[in-house]
Amino acid sequence: MNRLGAIAAILLALGGFFVWRMTGGNSAANAPFLGYVEGETLYIGPNEGERLASLQVAAGSSVKAGDPLFAMATPLLDRSRAEAAARIGQLEAQLENLRAATNRPEQIAVLQAALERAEAALVLSRNDYQRQRKLFASGDVAKATLDRAEMALKRDEASVKEARRQVEAARIPGRSQEIQAAEAALGQARAQLQAIDIRMGRQNVKAPAAGVVQDVFFRPGEVVNTGQPVVALLPPENRKVRFYASEPRLAGLHVGGQVRIGCDGCPDDLFGRISFVSSRQEYTPPVIFSDDERAKLVFKIEARLEGKARELPLGLPVRVTPLVEAEARK
Repeated sequence: MNRLGAIAAILLALGGFFVWRMTGGNSAANAPFLGYVEGETLYIGPNEGERLASLQVAAGSSVKAGDPLFAMATPLLDRSRAEAAARIGQLEAQLENLRAATNRPEQIAVLQAALERAEAALVLSRNDYQRQRKLFASGDVAKATLDRAEMALKRDEASVKEARRQVEAARIPGRSQEIQAAEAALGQARAQLQAIDIRMGRQNVKAPAAGVVQDVFFRPGEVVNTGQPVVALLPPENRKVRFYASEPRLAGLHVGGQVRIGCDGCPDDLFGRISFVSSRQEYTPPVIFSDDERAKLVFKIEARLEGKARELPLGLPVRVTPLVEAEARK
């Protein structure tokens, strides 16, 4: 009897062990992972430091891609733009003057009148020279009188040549080298104006993606330095859950695998997809309250939220259950 009792006790212990393995052991192996929701926030600030002029959003507001977020004051850029625009006007006028086939009509009219006056004086001096020459030949005038008439003729001939050259010079267009230099200077000035417009446009900051404004760090009137964030924006696709898995369960988790997300009061149709599996083991952080895994080495895993799960708030504790391939395909 004692021997039968010992055998019965051994069989009972073995049966209990197998029952534990079939129930408790499997339940621990299939227990959901504990984690929490977090997000990769976009911190958006100005390209250039200035005073915050206006703020179009508030914490908690939803925005679409391209919606205005805030605008910076641009007093220095406004002055630089006005100066660049004035410079362009000056260069355009200079280039137009060089490209013109003639100078101003009024100037040419004055030079033409001077030419006509010189030609008239030449006719008069030529006639006087011919008359004095005849009188000198007949002995009626002295040689000095003829010399004075000849000098007046040569003077008027030179005046006519000078007047004609002045008219011709006024009608000659600018040299090609000068025109090319003026065009290059004008192109450079226009490029500077475009650069200023781009800088001014960047001071009106818009949302790079759709999302929810998590926080606002400055108010209108405050000075913001270059690179300082004014708005924290969280796109829905940047929400994820972070959880930790022990080494024995790591083989069933892989990048691209789908997981079910559970939390208190949440619907059952919340899912995510594993996007990161750490290659190094670490200790479970104290924020994960798990008696079984607190002192064990685990691997960090992240899963991007999908569908309705993207509406979960940051910091929410969740339960993560991996889906088998057949269930994931459904």
